[in-house]
Amino acid sequence: MEKKITPYKDSSEGKKKQVEQMFDTISENYDGLNRVISLGSDIKWRKKVIAMVAGKNPENILDIATGTGDLAIQFAEKTSAKNIVGLDLSDGMLSVARKKVSGKPISERIEFIQGDSEALPFEDNTFDAITVSFGIRNFENLEKGLSEILRVLKKDGIFVILETSVPVKFPFKQGYHIYSSTILPLVGKLFSKDKVAYKYLSESASAFPHGEKLNNILRNIGFKEVKNKPQTFGVATIYNATK
Repeated sequence: MEKKITPYKDSSEGKKKQVEQMFDTISENYDGLNRVISLGSDIKWRKKVIAMVAGKNPENILDIATGTGDLAIQFAEKTSAKNIVGLDLSDGMLSVARKKVSGKPISERIEFIQGDSEALPFEDNTFDAITVSFGIRNFENLEKGLSEILRVLKKDGIFVILETSVPVKFPFKQGYHIYSSTILPLVGKLFSKDKVAYKYLSESASAFPHGEKLNNILRNIGFKEVKNKPQTFGVATIYNATK
């Protein structure tokens, strides 16, 4: 059984509610801190996700755990998709996303909605492409969330995950451990309103199943053609699958 990591260990709330509260709190400076913490690499990783999705020429795209909407906005700019939905638990993060597209032509093709990844408010077989960027480890029930994604994905549709992972080779494994356990939480404490948020993000990344473990979970749920490709020495991984 995987160890359950939650943001606020003393809270009586469930993980889902804690994650919503945490992201509401850090929403205003989330983008800037992400750039600092990943040393800008997250921009390059997202470009690869966009290219994978764009190659399928989707008409309908769902970006789950959309946060402040970066990936959804880039889908609007880089693909010809007619309908792009960004879904997130945190209204605080979504308010930042909505400000980014307010008054721009792409706002007609993007909708940001508050919702639960484990109870998606969509009909079966709705989307040609579904993505989750740095959010799947925040699911309270991973298998339930993945089953919902499979349900709303169209046959032959593409599902792409971008998530942090743990390097396995020396010296990157040792360097990652030092960085994630000391430097990342320190940066979070210095620049974030929420002093435990970035400690949680570090701990949840280390505990989350990655590589072949996540591949097998995806296969067990029912996804096909499951593949993964580590990024930047293994500090992140891109997974793709189909239905």
